[in-house]
Amino acid sequence: MDNLPFDTTGLCTEEIDRFHETYKTLKSKFDIELTGHIDFQLEQFEVFRHYLDVNVRDSFAIKHEGNDGYILFVQCHLRNYAKGSIGAGYDCQTWALAYLKRDFGRVLIRPETLADKIIELIHPVELDFDEDKAFSDTFYVLVNDRQKAISAIDRNFRNVVMDVREHGVVIEIINHTLVIGLHKPVSPENATFLAGFVSRLCSLC
Repeated sequence: MDNLPFDTTGLCTEEIDRFHETYKTLKSKFDIELTGHIDFQLEQFEVFRHYLDVNVRDSFAIKHEGNDGYILFVQCHLRNYAKGSIGAGYDCQTWALAYLKRDFGRVLIRPETLADKIIELIHPVELDFDEDKAFSDTFYVLVNDRQKAISAIDRNFRNVVMDVREHGVVIEIINHTLVIGLHKPVSPENATFLAGFVSRLCSLC
């Protein structure tokens, strides 16, 4: 497997095979191109704060007229606690990124759990949409600027998010930049879902 379109440094044979299958699947379904080095500033996102560091091994643009989305192969340095010390560990995950036209402020969206619903009864912090009960019942939305979020999280955006059914998915937005992913190893299935999400989002939002 010479001349693979991604960095194989430090990857075992199983990981290389998984990366390759993921890349081939993406290439067969989307118009993707290797981007070269781009600093996506992932360290600013809360979803990566519990890692010691995150490193984008490779990134691919999902070509879309006027607004490309991105698929990222991300290497996360895990905090492994054992006998009171922090050990080293790495995990390779797939994430997707999109640049949005509207300013959302800071937003965190994930499937709502029973615990969320109970906490909300005692200490309401979630942004709900009275006109879209199905969305509000399905997703937990935390924001730092309610007016920006209410304006930006419109019907088109909510419709795209409503198609998300993968367990454990999380969406975070900082102003105009959105990341979406699962804290799970790279796989063709996850990458295809994430690429489809940002591709649709780039065409509508």
